[in-house]
Amino acid sequence: MGAGASDPSADSALYRRVWRWHFYAGLVCLPFLLVMAVTGALYLFKDEIQSRVYRDLWFVAPAPTVVSDAETLVQRAQAFAPGRPVRFVAPAQVGRSAEVGIRAGGAVVSVYLDPANGRVLGQLDDDHKLMEVVKHIHSLAIAGTVANHWIEVVAGWAIVLVVSGIFLWWPRGRRGGVYSVRGRPAQRTWWRDLHAVTGITAAVAILFLAVTGMPWSAFWGDRFSHYTNEWGIGLPKYLWGAAPESSPPMSSLGTVPWPLTQAPIPRSATHAGHDSPSVNRDATPASTARPIGLDEALRIFERLGLPTGTPVNLPDGARGVYTATSFPDDATAERVVHLDQYTGAVLADVGYRDYGVAGRFTEWGISLHTGRQFGWVNQLVMLAGCASIVVLAISAAVMWWKRRPHGRLAAPPRLAGDRAARGAIAVAVLLGLLYPLLGASMVIATLVDAIVPQRWHERFGL
Repeated sequence: MGAGASDPSADSALYRRVWRWHFYAGLVCLPFLLVMAVTGALYLFKDEIQSRVYRDLWFVAPAPTVVSDAETLVQRAQAFAPGRPVRFVAPAQVGRSAEVGIRAGGAVVSVYLDPANGRVLGQLDDDHKLMEVVKHIHSLAIAGTVANHWIEVVAGWAIVLVVSGIFLWWPRGRRGGVYSVRGRPAQRTWWRDLHAVTGITAAVAILFLAVTGMPWSAFWGDRFSHYTNEWGIGLPKYLWGAAPESSPPMSSLGTVPWPLTQAPIPRSATHAGHDSPSVNRDATPASTARPIGLDEALRIFERLGLPTGTPVNLPDGARGVYTATSFPDDATAERVVHLDQYTGAVLADVGYRDYGVAGRFTEWGISLHTGRQFGWVNQLVMLAGCASIVVLAISAAVMWWKRRPHGRLAAPPRLAGDRAARGAIAVAVLLGLLYPLLGASMVIATLVDAIVPQRWHERFGL
């Protein structure tokens, strides 16, 4: 959203400083934001895309009745792909296949079967499913832990881009390039105006995408989840009581609502001592009892009102539980239910209603971020945000290309006595404190900019 040197305010030291930071923020962010925008746009339509790509696995010929019970389907999946069954997903509707997750070694494969006759349709490696790959590219998790942390820095600098871009766009008595695009595509003015108008139009959407993406980040998201849970505004402690520290977190089950990612999984045969009204405190230990089996667990989940096709994680070991995770488009209808594998007793029944204020706002924001909350309208609005980022990245590159001196970076030059205003410093400090990795990168960038010799600035246009 930057302005050119022709603007009347371009000689302002503060304006130049903000423009310089906007330039460097774009240099750091835009290649990654471009990748995130493209992959994010694809992920908005993950169900529509995968239903076409995996049509032969997801859909079957409609049958009047389902002949094969769940336990039989699991056995057939195991025969096809030997390993330990970890997940079962019943057909959500007539004409859909059943899915069984099988863990073999460190990987999980999804085996798809026709529920009418138990015929195996094929299998997919969970980590290689199209939208899992897209999601891993989107978060840079595909490149490892360090790159995953870098995405958090990029998201923070995207906020800097929006804030500084609004400052640069501010009319200050100008009319051209504020709400309209002047000139022709061959001219830099056209690209500058396109950049500014697109940026201010999409500023709220881009800021929303950056902020709501933070809870899933490797460092800030983990700390935010920890502290909001500790303070009782994420997932209230009373829902779980004093769970053993060795209990694995809910995130180990796969995709779960954000407030539950760090919540421990209850255990079968250890039901006493909880204080939550959502937790059954009257069940008796039954470690020597016969397991109820998957079919009975599915019937209990159905009686509890969970939708058909809700994914069910199977018990892991003698103290494991059945876990149904209802993760609908509407965040307010989310629900996770755990059953004792021996008695079928409800160990915990947690939904949106149980989240603290931070948990509710965060989960609702994530639902909007992924285009789920309001159907196709939500998808199109977020798609427009992603498309705007692509336009901003391309227009920024073209603007730089048209103004660059040969062999120089051509960053906006500093002026003698150029000092940041207190307001700009306050905004930078506030953002740095709120997002520590961003703050650390801002300090590093400031130090580098200060210690680079002046002759390098003049020679390379730094």
